[in-house]
Amino acid sequence: MKQSIIINGKEHEIDVDGDMPLLWFLRDRLEFTGTKFGCGSGLCGACTVHVNGQAIRSCVTPVSSLVDQKITTIEGLSENGDHPLQQAWLNNNVPQCGYCQAGQIMNAASLLAVNAAPTDDEIDTAMQGNICRCGTYQRIKKAISEAADTLAKEA
Repeated sequence: MKQSIIINGKEHEIDVDGDMPLLWFLRDRLEFTGTKFGCGSGLCGACTVHVNGQAIRSCVTPVSSLVDQKITTIEGLSENGDHPLQQAWLNNNVPQCGYCQAGQIMNAASLLAVNAAPTDDEIDTAMQGNICRCGTYQRIKKAISEAADTLAKEA
């Protein structure tokens, strides 16, 4: 029996060992390279994607645990890179090296999906598990607040 997962709205057959982490299925099999490998232990957040709208670490999530689930990667967050978070990231010059940014944005999107107007403390708490080696945390917080304001105006 074939098993599949839905990634960015498209069904993909799981044609790998079920223990393969989702990260490697995304990057090596499907060539969705926006999701990054950081620590391999689920601690840094670079590999963050959404499963049914919830932020998860793809480096420690076996692809077999996601049968019939809906996964969204940074490539699926918006068609043209125009999601309010992506725009706020640019407006606030958040990326330096950029390596962690897809995971940061995906975690922030999950936050805004459940808390449309987070306080600075709530942003700090929600983003705590995402590490930025360049230390752009203040700009990340400002961009999340800006995106929340944009989303509120669009609602």
